[in-house]
Amino acid sequence: MEAIQTDKAVTISYVMRTRFMDGTVKERPKETMTFIYGVERQAPSLEKAMEGCGVGRTLTVDIPSAEIYGDQDPSLIRELPQKGLIKQRLREGQYYRQMKMGSLVSFKVLEVREKTVLADFNKPLTGITVSMDLEVLAIRNATKLEIDNAIEAQVKRSIGCG
Repeated sequence: MEAIQTDKAVTISYVMRTRFMDGTVKERPKETMTFIYGVERQAPSLEKAMEGCGVGRTLTVDIPSAEIYGDQDPSLIRELPQKGLIKQRLREGQYYRQMKMGSLVSFKVLEVREKTVLADFNKPLTGITVSMDLEVLAIRNATKLEIDNAIEAQVKRSIGCG
């Protein structure tokens, strides 16, 4: 029986649930994906859970925020003076954006106070976790061309070109 290991072409079907910081959960419809295991990088928790599995295996994998968009950093929540900010754009729960001295200032408005604003400078998707219910549908040896193409695609993604 084939088992998932490096350089194998793996096909899975999965349902992904995204858990947001406010507690809401969004479930995506079932999808199918094929990738070269160990080459086309997946979240470490997902790779670890799948390693050695065979066709027909079903798994539920929880992927922490640190492996996706990063953990929430409390030091990036700051109180700012309202002076110099466009007051009409200061809406609680919304993102504020303004060009200042040639740079984009962007933050989520947590609270508008009398003379200050409580601003969150964390990236918008920070703190999100994911869980996946998946089934291994197929495993086969990847061809040299598939592996080479997967390596090239992975390099492009890692430098922001894919």
